[in-house]
Amino acid sequence: MMERPRHHYNLLIYQVPSQPSAARVGVWRELKRLGALYLQQSVCILPSLAPMRSHVEKVTARITALGGDYHLLPIRALPPKEEEKIVEGFLSLSNAQYEEIIENCEVNFAKEIEFETFRENFTYAEAEEIRHDLDKIRRWFDRVVERDWYGAAKRDVAQHWIDRCEALLEAFEERVFAVQAEDEAAAAKMDPSIQGPVKPLRLPKPRRAGSRLVR
Repeated sequence: MMERPRHHYNLLIYQVPSQPSAARVGVWRELKRLGALYLQQSVCILPSLAPMRSHVEKVTARITALGGDYHLLPIRALPPKEEEKIVEGFLSLSNAQYEEIIENCEVNFAKEIEFETFRENFTYAEAEEIRHDLDKIRRWFDRVVERDWYGAAKRDVAQHWIDRCEALLEAFEERVFAVQAEDEAAAAKMDPSIQGPVKPLRLPKPRRAGSRLVR
């Protein structure tokens, strides 16, 4: 079993005025984006890593600008049992985020390709839109990996689903290229002066409402 990396930590205890509530939520959201583990309300812990320092400084500056106060306490070492609880907390956070990605791939992305295949919506525009969705999932995954300091178990599962989505999309794109090639060949055979207007390429069909939930 691979030994987990050991980190020093920073404990952030802060207080922000309750109004406006959007400001307080904004601080919470930014700390969560950085991968902070909340131990209780307005008390969180983060690994003391060089790339994190400037981000934490921006958050503490924002707290001060909002009229709040904070304590940023370095922790050089934790008792083994406490460190294990902290590590498990970070792992739980990362696994929960990977599970969201897995669900998005399985419930939204894969089903979307299945639906568009069912209705034979093989257009370049549709393929491009789905490719854009996959790119967003990849960026989301990269952000989670960046804050996955301990190698959460769900990372490999999420990567597997992203690879599967790539394979599904490539198969869909192949169908698109084949169908469009057939349409173009059929259009080229038509003589507009005798048989009427050239058959246009297929246009995207109307989408289902709420079909995409990708972040």
